[in-house]
Amino acid sequence: MAKRCGLTLTAFLVLGLFFSCCFSETNHPQTNKKSAHLDSFGSSAIFPLHGNVYPLGYYSVSLSIGNPGKRFDLDIDTGSDLTWVQCDAPCTGCTKPREHLYKPKNNLVQCEDPLCAAFHSPASFPCNNPSDQCDYEVEYADQGSSLGVLVKDYFPLKFTNGSQLGPRLAFGCGYDQKHSGLSMPSTTGVLGLGTGKASIVSQLSRLGLTRNVVGHCLSSQGGFLFFGNDLVPSSGVMWTPMSRNSNHYSSGPAELVFNGKPTGVKALNLVFDSGSSYTYFNSKAYEALVKLVRSDLKGKPLKDATEDKSLPICWKGSKPFKSVHDAQNYFKPLALSFTNVKNVQLHISPEAYLMVSQHGNVCLGILNGSEVGLESTNIIGDITLLDKILIYDNENQRIGWAPANCNRLPKS
Repeated sequence: MAKRCGLTLTAFLVLGLFFSCCFSETNHPQTNKKSAHLDSFGSSAIFPLHGNVYPLGYYSVSLSIGNPGKRFDLDIDTGSDLTWVQCDAPCTGCTKPREHLYKPKNNLVQCEDPLCAAFHSPASFPCNNPSDQCDYEVEYADQGSSLGVLVKDYFPLKFTNGSQLGPRLAFGCGYDQKHSGLSMPSTTGVLGLGTGKASIVSQLSRLGLTRNVVGHCLSSQGGFLFFGNDLVPSSGVMWTPMSRNSNHYSSGPAELVFNGKPTGVKALNLVFDSGSSYTYFNSKAYEALVKLVRSDLKGKPLKDATEDKSLPICWKGSKPFKSVHDAQNYFKPLALSFTNVKNVQLHISPEAYLMVSQHGNVCLGILNGSEVGLESTNIIGDITLLDKILIYDNENQRIGWAPANCNRLPKS
């Protein structure tokens, strides 16, 4: 079972000639029949999502890349900036047959391109030659990684104002992937939706095609993803400012609330990460939560299911549970109360922190981040984001959420 954590730990580029045999320094000219620039901001693009928290452990979107377009299934990740696909170059660690890999065609990004500089760490990383190709390496918190070269190609998109455009966007062509866990991913790559200049949404915004806003609505059956602000509800949204000292969709501080009562666990800084299947608290918050849950379960007909290794803590009932709905009445709601904004809470119902394993046991979907190298970082993952519309508003530097029916795809 996947226990992904998509938060990017490092992203940096190495500049060289490793791929010079596969690329030339020229780019194909723009061939869009329609203008690649809309008359004004305000349009959005909507995409259906596939996946679930369990048993798949990820949400993916199918995007067309190239001209003619070829479809790629990408893992959506608000915890990282870089979009990349498995590359036919040849490829180490690729999990797809060659006909399903991306074939570069004289379309590398050069070192002098500003998007190349967006990945440099530190920012002053020197270029040996401005015309060198721009290679990248990105590492994730779950020990997965991708190494490759930046390329540009067409992304055919349909917008809510009726326009169908094919902007040329930069992304990674990954020729060396390392995967975490025992199972190989079924997707072809990652759609990076983070805060950086190299994310797909940031690129679309700079081209004048959408506002720099990304959002998603996850359900147990899939959901939808959107770029732009057309789908942002006009009311009912809880907003909290983004942290200014973070490269991620981070906010806080917040206090953990259990069954409507403050727990005293405060100063929690949170990262909202669609690339993480589960939610992770630091060790202090996690241990406090487990103690509260176990204390509340005393006298209830649930027993520890230590034999179930699906997640670290699971319980069994008198008979196997078929869904979280069957077990939710045994558990209390949680909330994260943001202390720097008045009356703003992220409500976490039992369905948003529990899952039912294939053995019919109910398991705690909040994990100890300190045990997987996250130290004091607290990640709000997919399980807690279910059945909510999440809005990452980069233009106004805020994060918002509201209850929603995520099984209903909005009309585009």
